[in-house]
Amino acid sequence: MSTGTILIVIVAAVAVLLVIWGIVTHNSLIARRNRVRQCRSGICVVLKQRNDLIPNLVASVKAYMGHENELLTRITDLRSRATSAAESEQIREGGELSSLLGRLHVAVENYPELKANAQFLHLQGQIEEMENELQAIRRTYNAAVTDYNNAIEMFPSSIIASWGRHTQEALIEIPDPEKQAASVAELFRS
Repeated sequence: MSTGTILIVIVAAVAVLLVIWGIVTHNSLIARRNRVRQCRSGICVVLKQRNDLIPNLVASVKAYMGHENELLTRITDLRSRATSAAESEQIREGGELSSLLGRLHVAVENYPELKANAQFLHLQGQIEEMENELQAIRRTYNAAVTDYNNAIEMFPSSIIASWGRHTQEALIEIPDPEKQAASVAELFRS
């Protein structure tokens, strides 16, 4: 074999390896992006299930706490807005709704009859279970987003990502007001 032939074979082999690497990297980025979408969809499914339970919970609580309760009104308002909102808005409002449901749990402590109500206890248990599931899905979503964002930012996969028009996804972040502990005194002000 001549030197020219060997050089052509080496160049062809490198080109084939680069094409294979490009295809594998592109497919990996697509799989990661789809994982992010799957997690986002999972969050929306659990939010929908929880939102379907909220009217029953609010009805149970209203019988004991009264119709004028601001907390119940806010929960009902958020729930109705979240059912018709876009995915990203559902996720944002879902976090706020989780915070309000936690405050409701604290407020219920002042109503022993309500704490003993079987329907309320059942609904509360279901919603708490969904809250735990939401926390797990949010962590999974953030892990999938971090993995995807790392893949599209790090060299050399960033080259394929820019060609495939992959863009960064946003992590779910809890707004600062929701990070603060609820003031029990404010919950019971008349």
